[in-house]
Amino acid sequence: MTLSPELIALAQYMAGDFDNREQALADPAWYVHLRFWQRPLPVSLFDEPSIALFAEQANILELDKPYRPRIVQLRHVKTLPGLIEAQYYMFKDIEAVKGSARDRDLLFKLTRDQIELLPGCTLSVAVQNLASNRYRFRASLPEGSRCGFTYGGQNFQVDLGFEAAAEEFLSYDKGISPTTGKAIWGALMGPFRYVKRQDFASEILG
Repeated sequence: MTLSPELIALAQYMAGDFDNREQALADPAWYVHLRFWQRPLPVSLFDEPSIALFAEQANILELDKPYRPRIVQLRHVKTLPGLIEAQYYMFKDIEAVKGSARDRDLLFKLTRDQIELLPGCTLSVAVQNLASNRYRFRASLPEGSRCGFTYGGQNFQVDLGFEAAAEEFLSYDKGISPTTGKAIWGALMGPFRYVKRQDFASEILG
């Protein structure tokens, strides 16, 4: 299966070095100034046609302490190949890969056995055509889905979602309390609005 122009455009929009400087300055009480990376993997970890990105973020004041490393695999839905989905994977050893977004050599060393599929963490991607070869994408968990995982003996639950356009990326990710079901961190007052500062689209595997 060949990848659609829409899926390739989504990967190009997502691939970059972002921050939310303007948002953090305008509303510092609710939005920490973050640096956010989504870097195309230089190695192929999956048998199926797809584009995968390594993502992580850091407080602008602590760039040497990135967190939430994960892989986002963009692929076509097997049963409905005209549709796009974003599948998330976690790392079995988070500490071993932290900082890989800023050190691309580390990404070349990634192997399939370092990551673990998160079955409930598959986002459906809606495509909006804006003009010729320009799009806006909205990804969200299907109704009734629960994105949860266990790491270090602790149970975690997250509500994932994003919007992607040519120059900005909106993150709706929120951490959910497994006991109360309420959001406890992340985009509590609306999405984090990231602006692309450096483009990594040229790094996408052909």
